[in-house]
Amino acid sequence: MSLSDSDVQKQIKHMMAFIDQEANEKAEEIDAKAEEEFNIEKGRLVQQQRLKIMEFYERKEKQAELQKKIQSSNMLNQARLQTLKAREDHIKNVLDESRRRLGQVTSNPADRKSVV
Repeated sequence: MSLSDSDVQKQIKHMMAFIDQEANEKAEEIDAKAEEEFNIEKGRLVQQQRLKIMEFYERKEKQAELQKKIQSSNMLNQARLQTLKAREDHIKNVLDESRRRLGQVTSNPADRKSVV
């Protein structure tokens, strides 16, 4: 039983349509898989960059807090130094005044006996 030319042509067309349909389905599967992989990779990259940005700003925040602590410590030290300087100046003034008065008292023989 041999097939006529028209039957062969019909079978060839049918096979070509089947192959075209299979190729189109496979192309759609590949496109869908590529789209899914793209979205997964995009999500991973976005999350990765989001983490980098968060880490960057956390470091900036810690750096700012550290600067604030350093500045506060420096201001406190400056205040302590000023207090110590004022105390030292006051003690120096008291000693100078004591020396001056003691010099006046010891220069007068009558006052000197009352001090001793």
